[in-house]
Amino acid sequence: MTVNQILSTKGKEVFSILSTSTVYEALSVMSEKNIGAILIIEDTVLKGVLSERDYARKIVLKAKSSKKAFVHEIMETDVATVTPSDNLDYCMELMSSKRVRHLPVVENNIVIGIISMSDVVKAIMDMQKETIQYLNTYITQ
Repeated sequence: MTVNQILSTKGKEVFSILSTSTVYEALSVMSEKNIGAILIIEDTVLKGVLSERDYARKIVLKAKSSKKAFVHEIMETDVATVTPSDNLDYCMELMSSKRVRHLPVVENNIVIGIISMSDVVKAIMDMQKETIQYLNTYITQ
């Protein structure tokens, strides 16, 4: 299974914010959209990603104010990305080695979607269920 197949099921909606926004504004969008990370995109260019983990470690634990801190101060700029043709094994390996839970999907230098660890795990579980069902059918024939 490929990233494109996950996007065809979950959709390609991407939520983003500017790096000059406050962390509080970013968190508000994340809460409203029920997402764990938000992309920072400026002029169609992916500049970074801000996750709940970034907020917890770089704002809360350092006793900073999310209303005074800006996204560019705490966002991750070394963003791991995938393409629509990448397979799930590669995505799992990348997420594990980079210790990230979200991967922007980029095609022709444009973000066309985002997948999460949950999306990848769900897709793998669905594939395993199909394999088990196929094997059960094969055995019982």
